[in-house]
Amino acid sequence: MNKKCLLHVCCAPCSVYPLKILQKKFDFIAYYFYGNNIHPFTEYIKRRNAVIKHADYTGLHLIINKKYDLQNFIQKIVFRESERCSICYYERLKSAAKIAKKGKFDYFTTSLLYSKFQKHKTIKSIGEAIGKETGVPFYYEDFRCGWREGIEESKKLNLYRQEYCGCIYSEKERYYKKDDNGNKSYQIFRR
Repeated sequence: MNKKCLLHVCCAPCSVYPLKILQKKFDFIAYYFYGNNIHPFTEYIKRRNAVIKHADYTGLHLIINKKYDLQNFIQKIVFRESERCSICYYERLKSAAKIAKKGKFDYFTTSLLYSKFQKHKTIKSIGEAIGKETGVPFYYEDFRCGWREGIEESKKLNLYRQEYCGCIYSEKERYYKKDDNGNKSYQIFRR
């Protein structure tokens, strides 16, 4: 029996190692790129193009959510910034599960599970709840063990490598540094 898995791809570099593992477990894998959380739009384009490049390289079927709806994403986060990652995970996984159901996939999963910076327990919990709700099981695997391997392979493939998770808040945080007391302050750049 052929098993199909839809892999939500947050970015091309984070998909390299999970794809390698998933190809050993599933007969058919397709990529799904959903980037409503990515800011600014130029960053969204860079990430989308890198995913297209990697899908072309691997020969995988690629589904792209063509609607870039940053405004809707921000409206869901405003006044709930402390919960932003959970909201973001939910939005992306819910969208992936709907596509998986429509495409008659046996499972859906996410490349977010590759990152050592993401909240794995939260992703797993949200994914499993959405899986029960939609009738398409969420496939959980901790891909962090391949962190270094995925980085090296993505560099060899010359894939665009971003410097932050994607949202406007994570973009801001990449410019912060902590002082000796653990307080965050803006990093000053000199030219």
